[in-house]
Amino acid sequence: MTTATPTVAVGTQKTDGTPSTTAGRVRKRLNSRTATLISIIIAVFWTIPTFGLLISSLRPEDEIKTTGWWTAFTNPQFTLENYQQVLFGRSSSSGQLASYFINSLAITVPSVLFPLAFASLAAYALAWIKFRGRDWLYIAIFALQIVPLQMALVPLLKFFSTGVTVGGVTLMPAWDLVDEQKFAQVWFAHTCFALPFAVFLLHNFISQLPGDLMEAARVDGATHPKIFRTIVLPLIAPALAAFGIFQFLWVWNDLLVALIFAGGGNETAPLTVRLAEMAGTRGNEWQRLTAGAFVSIVVPLIVFLSLQRFFVRGLLAGSVKG
Repeated sequence: MTTATPTVAVGTQKTDGTPSTTAGRVRKRLNSRTATLISIIIAVFWTIPTFGLLISSLRPEDEIKTTGWWTAFTNPQFTLENYQQVLFGRSSSSGQLASYFINSLAITVPSVLFPLAFASLAAYALAWIKFRGRDWLYIAIFALQIVPLQMALVPLLKFFSTGVTVGGVTLMPAWDLVDEQKFAQVWFAHTCFALPFAVFLLHNFISQLPGDLMEAARVDGATHPKIFRTIVLPLIAPALAAFGIFQFLWVWNDLLVALIFAGGGNETAPLTVRLAEMAGTRGNEWQRLTAGAFVSIVVPLIVFLSLQRFFVRGLLAGSVKG
């Protein structure tokens, strides 16, 4: 006669209610009241500077230069004049950020869409199309993430200005772009810098899609373009959204790449360039600096809040199997 030994299934709870796995115990601690309270406190302290920036941007010039933003609760005086001057002011001392705001959008949107398109195609090919050297190519792309961006600026700028010449033969002429045409240089630079991480992130997600699903599609006669368009793209939406948020925030807040490849002219300079000029030459114009700073963070906030439901799912993509 044998005695059955009770076993605990993986991912289940023990008889006393304690999770049997490390992940379960960590998840339980993070869902406790103490962890929730700590998270709320951190969120409040993290939000206070942004809230103070918003209040300051709405206060009159005399008030913001003589009292702190917290005094607005006892002596509320608000105006939209700061935003009017910063966005549409005609004087040289005003921000005139409206045109720079459009430049930032013109730089950021294509700089997000191009890496998403190229990286998703490359990730699918590396995950589900067999060809010689596939693994070594993936390792090379992964290794490119360790190359500092600053090391590529000078070679890339030389590529734009002189083209590519090998053995006296010109393989690609100089771009010789002027005014708004320089946007193409910024798009190219941001796309090159973003592709290694984008391919790595999307490859981890795409490679874990069920193989039976791909095989069934091939049996039904679907080609790789159709599989990618009808099956893969809908399933990797969280990963696309996660990378899109990262890339949008990076490009929108970038100063170095845009200043080098687009220049500081009114036709191509983004918001960050103009804000740096305002802080350097008119540091005492606090009411305009606060209004300009808040204008620059409105769009990233909207993008993040609208896509946040995909954010955590995209970050966890590829981290576990099953």
